Amino acid sequence: MNDADASLPSSLVEATHAQFVAWLRDVAPYVHAHRGRTFVVAFGGELIEAGRLNALVHDLSLLHAMGIRLVIVHGSRPQVQAQLALKGLEARFAQGMRITDAAALECAKEASGEIRLDIEAAFSQGLPNTPMAHSKVRVVSGNFVTARPVGILDGVDFLHTGVVRKVDADAIRHALAADTIVLASPLGFSPTGEAFNLTMEDVATSIATAIRADKLILITDIDGVRDRAGKLYEELTIAQAENLLAADDADADSAFNLRFALRACRGGVQRVHVIPYALDGSVLIELFTHDGVGTMLSIEDLEALREATIDDVGGILKLLEPLEADGTLVKRPRELIEREIDRFTVLEHDGVIYGCAALYPFPESKMGEMAALTVHPSYQNYGDGARLLKRIEARAKAAGLEKLFVLTTRTAHWFLKRGFALADVDDLPVERKKLYNWQRRSQVLMKTI
Repeated sequence: MNDADASLPSSLVEATHAQFVAWLRDVAPYVHAHRGRTFVVAFGGELIEAGRLNALVHDLSLLHAMGIRLVIVHGSRPQVQAQLALKGLEARFAQGMRITDAAALECAKEASGEIRLDIEAAFSQGLPNTPMAHSKVRVVSGNFVTARPVGILDGVDFLHTGVVRKVDADAIRHALAADTIVLASPLGFSPTGEAFNLTMEDVATSIATAIRADKLILITDIDGVRDRAGKLYEELTIAQAENLLAADDADADSAFNLRFALRACRGGVQRVHVIPYALDGSVLIELFTHDGVGTMLSIEDLEALREATIDDVGGILKLLEPLEADGTLVKRPRELIEREIDRFTVLEHDGVIYGCAALYPFPESKMGEMAALTVHPSYQNYGDGARLLKRIEARAKAAGLEKLFVLTTRTAHWFLKRGFALADVDDLPVERKKLYNWQRRSQVLMKTI
């Protein structure tokens, strides 16, 4: 206990410690799921201008320490604007793109060079009593991106404005394998040695698809994808995103980011996250909490209500252990769950099991027992228990059963509200009646399905 804790009431200290331990245990599944994965994290120059670079670097350093491989792509729009203004030059745009003449290209080089050095300096911090203490993060940048000019569009010559032609994926993977963070600027180079001004979104998306990243994280000045009515979409599939764009129902900023997110998913990136830089710690919230923040685009629906497989045993055990410890559920050893895994149904979100239930049929009595109905405390009150119940009822009907029963010591009211009625031990199938635990004195509730 430190001096600060010593000045607090012991009950408050204990509650704080318990809350910390509970939180750390809750994020553990995400830590395991993300370890060894490759994420491309992209952010605009607006984040730097807002003074949030250090906080982001602290969070990215933490991800690196957890074994996540990182490619960072920065933008420089406001910094280029500032350089142009400083030199008394006018910024020119057409069709939503900057027209990069020779002077603007020099400004882009200066802005990117300064930002790159600031990022490298931020990752070099190691002061005691800061999030960077004991960190040893190495950052590598280079000519990973080959570019070509945009050319002339509708009579407008975009000069040194370019788009990504090719990414040296092997070089990036080699750098990541050496436990370094790769840093890419919004500049690309042609085989003839010319430099081109690129967009951060184009560079990030191209790199993510080229190296087959597990995630692309776009840290933006919006809080996620919204439609024109202002509705925020927390999750979207490719089909839903395409429909949103086809109907022209996304607001302008959302549509801009959504097009790059779609391109990444079509290119094989499993998840794309659009999150706000204005929220401190948005990357950590998005990656290590169930609901996250902003919008996540995925190749398919992330949430699955499905029958369990042998790979789910560990997740089910972790879910049941707290309820077994406090006596709510009867303890089930791993071996038993492994043998009976085909009886379980699970709720999964992005690889994390957060709900389960099991069906034990008694065909001769045309009855079935629903057992181990559990939803993680952090995800309760969203109707997931009812969803599991409906799935178990459907499985029971498909098996030709006519009644479903449960034995419970604490949650009878929940089942009563969902059509169950109090019953007697004598109403149980003969085989189940023989196994009834008279010491627990569980209530029997039954429902005709």
